[in-house]
Amino acid sequence: MAAQGPGSPERAQAARPSDQGEPARRYYTHRQILEILSGLMMAMLTAMISTSVISTALPTIVGELGGQDQLSWVASAALLTMTASTPLWGKLSDIFGRKLMFQSALLLFVLASVGGGLSQNIGQLIAARACQGLGVGGLSALAQVILGDVVEPRQRGRYAGYMGATFGVATVAGPLLGGFIVDADALGWRWCFYVCVPLAVIAFLVIQRVLKLPKVRRDTRLDVFGAVTITGAATAVMLLLSMGGQQFAWASRWTGLLLGATALLLVLAVFAERGARDPILPPRLFRNRTFVLASLTSVCIGVAMFGGMIYMPQYLQVVKGMSPTASGLMTLPLVLGMLATSTGSGQLVTRTGRYKIFPVLGLVFVGASMLLLSRLHVGSSELLIGADLAVLGVGLGLTLQILILAAQNAAAPEDLASTTSGVSFFRSLGGAMGVAAFGAILSNRLAAELADGLRAAHVAPPAGGGELGSPDQIAALPEPFKHIVLTAFTNALESVFTVGIPIAVLGFLAALALKELPLRGSSGRGGTSAPASAAAPAPAPAPEPVPAPPTLSDIPVVTGREQELVTVAAGGPPDGRPAAVNEMSPNGASPPGPPAGGGMERSEPADARGGGVPVQGVVRSAEGAAVASAALTLIGVDGHQLARAITRPDGRYALPTPGPGTYVLIAATGEHEPQAATVVVGDRPVDFDLVLAGNGGLGGTVRGAGGVPITNAMVVITDVRGEVVGTGRTDASGHYAFRDVMSGSYTLAVSAAAHRPVAVPVEVTGGGQHRVDVDMPPGARVRGTVRTAAGEPIGEARVTLVDAAGNAVAMAITGPDGEYAFTDLAAGRYTVIASGYPPVATGLALSGTGADGHDLTLGYPDE
Repeated sequence: MAAQGPGSPERAQAARPSDQGEPARRYYTHRQILEILSGLMMAMLTAMISTSVISTALPTIVGELGGQDQLSWVASAALLTMTASTPLWGKLSDIFGRKLMFQSALLLFVLASVGGGLSQNIGQLIAARACQGLGVGGLSALAQVILGDVVEPRQRGRYAGYMGATFGVATVAGPLLGGFIVDADALGWRWCFYVCVPLAVIAFLVIQRVLKLPKVRRDTRLDVFGAVTITGAATAVMLLLSMGGQQFAWASRWTGLLLGATALLLVLAVFAERGARDPILPPRLFRNRTFVLASLTSVCIGVAMFGGMIYMPQYLQVVKGMSPTASGLMTLPLVLGMLATSTGSGQLVTRTGRYKIFPVLGLVFVGASMLLLSRLHVGSSELLIGADLAVLGVGLGLTLQILILAAQNAAAPEDLASTTSGVSFFRSLGGAMGVAAFGAILSNRLAAELADGLRAAHVAPPAGGGELGSPDQIAALPEPFKHIVLTAFTNALESVFTVGIPIAVLGFLAALALKELPLRGSSGRGGTSAPASAAAPAPAPAPEPVPAPPTLSDIPVVTGREQELVTVAAGGPPDGRPAAVNEMSPNGASPPGPPAGGGMERSEPADARGGGVPVQGVVRSAEGAAVASAALTLIGVDGHQLARAITRPDGRYALPTPGPGTYVLIAATGEHEPQAATVVVGDRPVDFDLVLAGNGGLGGTVRGAGGVPITNAMVVITDVRGEVVGTGRTDASGHYAFRDVMSGSYTLAVSAAAHRPVAVPVEVTGGGQHRVDVDMPPGARVRGTVRTAAGEPIGEARVTLVDAAGNAVAMAITGPDGEYAFTDLAAGRYTVIASGYPPVATGLALSGTGADGHDLTLGYPDE
C-alpha cells in the first residue's frame, strides 16, 4: 500500500499545537468513559429501537389505518428527516455545545414518539415519524461525535464496537418488542411509540450527570442556506424514489421536475458551501480521500441494512405466516452476527491499529447476504433464513463503526463533528434511498406479479380486493388466490435483494480503495494529532511534479501527481557483504532523486517544442557513460521554471528557451549527484553537455555489549531537514549498507530490541563508501503487577514512568492480569506512578538490565 505524500489531505499524523485557540483534550479514565458511554448507548438504543420497532407492526398498522400504498413512507419519513438533519446537528453542536444539542435531540425524540402513538390516520403517523427522525438524526450523529471527543483514535475502536453492538441489540430488540406489543391484547401497536419514552428520559438524566466536556468557545455561524439546499436536494431524491412508478410514471413531467430540482439544489448547495464562512459540509472534506470513500461505502451499507431491516419482517409475516413476535425472533441471527463482529473488530482495531480489512470483508459478506436473500422462496426453511440473516449481520458488524473511525482519524479536530455527521448523513441517505427505492420496486413488481398470476390461473380477485391488507387477511384468502399472492410477494422481494447485490459490490470497491492511515494516539479536540491540511483551507492544486529549484547538494523531487512515495534502495557494500533489508521509511518521506515511474511528464528531447532558442546536449556519468532518465529543469534568473525534459536512453536532451539570456540548468537522478550549471543563450542553439558524479555509500556494523553483532536492528538515515532518506535492517552479521547517498550531512539512527536507541551525525561525500560502526548500550526495563490490597490484579490501571527531572518517560495500561512493563530505559532514578484508584508513587534506581517484580498496590484508604 502506498504511503501518503506530504501534500496529501490525509497526511500530517504528527502532533502539533492547536492554532484554533482550543484547550487541550481532557483526559478521561476508563471508568469515566464507560459512564459517558452508558448514556450514549441508552440514547442510541432507544433511537435505533424506534426505527425498527414498527417493522413487525407495519402490517397491523396498515391494516388498521389503511394506506398500503404509503407503507414505505412510514419508514422513509423518519429516514428522510434523519438523513437531512444529520449534518445540521453536527454544526449546531459546534455552536451551542455537544451536551445541549444531544439533550435537545432526546427531547424532540420523546415528543415525536408520543405524537406517533396518538396518531389517528396514516398521514398523522407519517408526520410524527418525520419529527421522530429529526431527533434520531441528532442522537446517532452526536453520539459518535461525543465518543470522538472523549476517546483517542487508537482506543476508539473498542468503544465503537460497543456502539455497534448496541445498534445490533436494537435491531433485534425492536422487531421483538414490536411483535410482543402487537400480539399483546392489552397494549396494541401504539405502544410501539410509547415504549421508547421511558428509556429516552433515563438517557437524558444520565447524560446530564456524567457528560462533562470542556467548554470550547468557537466563533461559528449557522449556514442556513447550505442547510436548506442540502436538505432540499435529499428530499427531492427521496420523493422521486418513493413516488416514481406509483403516484406518477417514471416517464412523466414529475420525474423531470424532481430531477431538475435535485440538480438545481445540488448546484446551489455547492456554491453555498464554498462561499459559507462555516459550511455544514465543508468542501475540503470532499478533497479528503478517506472521507469520500467512507461516505460512498456508507451509502451502500445504508441501502443494504435498512432494506433488510424493513422488508424481511414482511416476508416472514406475509409469506411464512409468522406472528410479529416470531418474525422478530427470526432476526436474532442477524443481531448475533453484528454483536460478535462489531465488538470483535473494535477490539482488534485497538490492539493492532489496522482497520481497512474489516469494511472490505464486511462488504463481501453483505454482498453474499443479498445474493442469498434473493434466493428465498415460499418454501424456504427457517434455518436457511436465519443463516442468510446471520451473514448479513456479520457484514454489517464489520463495517458500520469502522467507517466512522476511519473518517474521524483522517479529520482535523475542528472538523470532527462535520466529518462524523457527514459519514452518518450518507449512511442515512443510503438507507432512505434504499427503503424508498426498494419500496417502489416491491410495489411495482408485486402488482405485475399479481396480474400475471391471476391471468395464468384464470382466477378472479375476491370482492373488495385492492390492497393486500394485514397478514391475517392474506392468510384468510381462498387457497388459489392465497398461493398467487404469496408467490407474487416472494418474487417481488427477490427483485429487491437482487438490486442490492451490485450496490454491495460498489461498496466493496470503495472500501478496497481506502488508504489505511496510522491511528493517532490522541483525539485532538483541542489541538493535538490532527491532519494539518484538513484544518486549514485547502492549498491550491499542486503543479506538475518537477525537480526542485537548484541547490548543488540536495534537490528534493516529487514522485508523482498523487505524491505517492518510493522506497530507498539499499545495496550491498563493495566488500560483498549482504545488503540491508529495504523498507518503506517509517514516516513516509521520500528520498531525494528523480521521479519513480512517470511522476514527471516526458518530453521528446529532439524537438525542443515551445519556440525560442534550444539548449541541447548529452548527460554523462563521470566514467563517460550516457545517463538515461535524468531529469532536467531550466530555471530563469527570477527562479521560475521555464522548461523540463527527461534524457533518452542515449543520454540526449533538448530544452526550449524563451530567447537570448542567462539560465540555470539542473540535472538530477537518483544514482548521481545533482548538478546545476549556468547557460548563456544567444541567437543560435547551444550544445551543452553535463557530467554527473556518482553518489557516495554508507555502511557499517551495529554491535552490542562486548562487541556482539546485533541482528535485525533498524537503521534510519535522515537529512538536515529531518526527512527520512533511507531505512534498512542489519543482517545476521550486524552489517547494514546504503548506496547512492548524496553528499551532505545526515543523522544515522539505530534502534534494536533490548537496547537504547543511538543517533550519530554522519558526513557523506560523493564517490566512495563511508563506514560508520555503531555501539548500542543495553536498555534497562521495569516490570511488575498492579494489585489490590487483597492481592487481586487490577486491569485498566494507568502506570506512568517519570524520570529524575520530572518528565513523563512512558505510560502503560495494565492488562487483565494487572501487569505492566517499560523497556529500553537508560540507567538512573525513576518514579513509577499508578492510578485508577487513588494514585500510588514509588521510586527506584535502574542499572544493568533493570528491575523485575516492581509491584504496586492500589486501594482506597479505608480498604
